[in-house]
Amino acid sequence: MRALKDLIKEVDGGVPAVAKACGVSSRAVYKWMKRGRLPRTDYSGETAYALRIEKLSGGRVTASALLIYGRDH
Repeated sequence: MRALKDLIKEVDGGVPAVAKACGVSSRAVYKWMKRGRLPRTDYSGETAYALRIEKLSGGRVTASALLIYGRDH
């Protein structure tokens, strides 16, 4: 299983591109990477960052792979 930071780095454009696609700051994305998981709101269905990242990556990084991290937190 690959770390969340590795999955985000795999996206073309890296952190800035992920931040723009998700409508958040690059700082927020770096916080996700440091914690090793997306925000709680993505697991509760309030946001869809994982789906946005999957779309941005053209499917190379899947939403399900992103959501594996932090499920138990």
